[in-house]
Amino acid sequence: MNFTVINEAFQCGNCNEKNPPDGSGSCRNHCRKCLHSKHLDSAFPGDRASKCHSLMTPIGIDHSGKKGWILIHECKKCHKKIRNKMAEDDNMELASEISRNPI
Repeated sequence: MNFTVINEAFQCGNCNEKNPPDGSGSCRNHCRKCLHSKHLDSAFPGDRASKCHSLMTPIGIDHSGKKGWILIHECKKCHKKIRNKMAEDDNMELASEISRNPI
């Protein structure tokens, strides 16, 4: 799988939170406050090839032995589901609430 590293600050399209770049060596792709994302990538992380550009809602949490906690997003427009590694400064209280939802 290809991976294009894009780790830059952004303002959340859902709650307007200003999100700094991730400082742990990973790439931030969702809001640390409300955990929403934007559908920008298509074939692989960082390709920015999606034509959708809709908000992605956090719908679930999973755990990977290799990557740790994974946030599952679903696009509000096209319903594509994408898995994203959580960051240390993500809203863990909200993540805990989301984890109770069946996927």
